[in-house]
Amino acid sequence: MPLKITVAELIQQLTELNTQKIKLAVTDIDGVLRGKVISFDKFKSIAESGFGFCDVVFGWDAGDVAYDNATLTGWHTGYPDALANVDISTFRRIPWDNNIPFFLADFSKQNDDNTQVCPRSLLKKVEQQAKEEGYMAFCSQEFEWFNLVDNTDELYAGKFRDLKPMTNGMFGYSVLRASQKNAFFNDLFDLLKKFDIPLEGIHTETGPGVYEAAIMYSDALEAADRAVLFKSSVKEIGYRHGVLPTFMAKFSENLPGCSGHVHQSLWSGDGKKNLFFDKKAKNNISALMESYIAGQLYCLPYILPMFAPTVNSYKRLVEGAWAPTTLTWAVDNRTVALRALPGGEKSARLETRVVGSDSNPYLAIAACLAAGLYGIRKKMTLNIAATTGNGYMNKSDGILPANLWQATQAMKNSPVARELFGDYFVDHFTGTREWEWRQFSKVVTDWELKRYLEII
Repeated sequence: MPLKITVAELIQQLTELNTQKIKLAVTDIDGVLRGKVISFDKFKSIAESGFGFCDVVFGWDAGDVAYDNATLTGWHTGYPDALANVDISTFRRIPWDNNIPFFLADFSKQNDDNTQVCPRSLLKKVEQQAKEEGYMAFCSQEFEWFNLVDNTDELYAGKFRDLKPMTNGMFGYSVLRASQKNAFFNDLFDLLKKFDIPLEGIHTETGPGVYEAAIMYSDALEAADRAVLFKSSVKEIGYRHGVLPTFMAKFSENLPGCSGHVHQSLWSGDGKKNLFFDKKAKNNISALMESYIAGQLYCLPYILPMFAPTVNSYKRLVEGAWAPTTLTWAVDNRTVALRALPGGEKSARLETRVVGSDSNPYLAIAACLAAGLYGIRKKMTLNIAATTGNGYMNKSDGILPANLWQATQAMKNSPVARELFGDYFVDHFTGTREWEWRQFSKVVTDWELKRYLEII
């Protein structure tokens, strides 16, 4: 859980550790960590007051190409520094990097445009709304991802199709395959725990070189911090074992995609009572949980890019591939969009299965929580019946947008999305997704060459 400490106490602690340097990071709109290493003396001068961080982190894409449609920053503003603030409660030490102290930062303290588009700041805002309405939100995210043999030099020589998985065969839940690269497997569990990212469990998934890990639940902001750091940490630890982890939603059209399911529950303000559980209700699902589910089902078509943010995301969301395509819910059914798990007073929760492993955890958790709270705030009734059987076949209540462009236009033109997240965020975020679609649309792919080059 977040560290409760004053700046003075923190500086004293770091001094006693003979700290020489500090690593800081913010998260961009795609969920990519962007950071720097600074001297301890510099850190002492900015720990309370904040520091300048180039606002290009909200003005370029995952490939560092500048947007041509952003108003927040660009060539027209000169890409100035924005004031970032260190969150000292995120203090960790990186065990695989000489225990260097690490902190997350965001742009929450300024009432300006950077605050409105900062993913971590957005989640803070939504979490605060929950608290003001009397709820404590607990969340966790679980990830599936492929592990490849690290041949980065060859990849950047133009061989992105020449990829070899770390292990062969499908082997879901395989004790045998987990032992094959056991040094990497065990390092993930042990080093992540030392880095304050405790895992509930980790196992192989179906697919060559695929792992799945569930992160221990916590309050919403800490859950997203852990998830963001998990993805980056897995890559850093993987590099040390000659492994290239990828959190692409769909690594191969012939293999299952990779999810980033979000588990969530609302508790009383003091954190003592799970408000999703009602032992007297059908399936133990409380009326409040029903409204929360109803809110998510209603909002899903208008906030989908926050769960599925890339062109590749929608190649995961196809029928019969362990990812939902319909506006459905059910109790413990893995073919629906929302899987209710109301089994016990302590464990009752909702699993949002639409979320891909390529999602930005801050945006995914913010979207889950905001949509659920919307349903409660509007006193929505759950008038969609629970699906029995195959959720892919139940299209009576609607299907999800089929690609990033459709999903982005639905969000861009949605009064609901704007009510939840504000005009400025929606305009900026959907602009970045339109940019992503345009970058993809102009590329001549391998598929096109193979299909048309000779015969047309």
